[in-house]
Amino acid sequence: MQIETEKQCELRSFCSELSGLTRPDGSATFNQGDTTVLAAVYGPGDVKQSKEIIDKATVEVVFKPKVGLPGVYEKSQEQLIQNSCASAILATLHPRTSILIIVQVVQDSGSLLSCSINASCLALMDAGIPMKYLVCSITSALDKEGKIILDPTDKQCKDALSVITCAFDSHKQNIVTVSLSGSCSIEQIVSGKEVIKILRWNG
Repeated sequence: MQIETEKQCELRSFCSELSGLTRPDGSATFNQGDTTVLAAVYGPGDVKQSKEIIDKATVEVVFKPKVGLPGVYEKSQEQLIQNSCASAILATLHPRTSILIIVQVVQDSGSLLSCSINASCLALMDAGIPMKYLVCSITSALDKEGKIILDPTDKQCKDALSVITCAFDSHKQNIVTVSLSGSCSIEQIVSGKEVIKILRWNG
C-alpha cells in the first residue's frame, strides 16, 4: 500500500452556519466541499407513549433525501446518525421526552454520512442539548491503487474499492461509530485508522 501522508490528510474546504432556521430549537448547515446538509433539532419535548423511555430521553433521527421519499438507504443512515448522536447526549437529564433530529440533504457530492453527523452535532449544540462531548466524523476511501483518500468526492466513492466513515468523540478521541461499504483487508483498515489518527491530532 502506498503511503502519502500529506496528500492523504488533505480535506475539501468546509464551513458551517448555526441558527439558520427559526422554528426548530437548534439548526445548522454544514458544507464539506460541494456536499451540503441542513440539520434541525426539536426538543426535549413531548414523546409518544409507545416510544417513551422511563429513565432517559428518546433520540430520533429523520433523514430526508434531496428528492423523493426515504428508502432503505435513508433508514440505515438514520440509524448511524442516531447511534453517533445518542452516544454524546446526556439523555438521562431529560427522561420521558423526545429529542428529534431532522437531516435534510441539500447536495450530495461525496462523504454524505460524515457531513450529516457533523451537521447533527452542531445542531444539537445550537439547541443547547446537554452533551458529554462533541462528535466529529470523517469519511475515507480506498482506491484501486491501494491509496487512502480522506473526504472523498462522490466520484471517488463510486470508483473506490471500499468507503469507511468514522465518528469519534472530542474528549478521549475514541471512535463511536464505524460504517464500511465495499471490502478491504484488516491491514488496510488499520492503515486507514492511522491516517485518521494523524488528521485528528494535527487538525
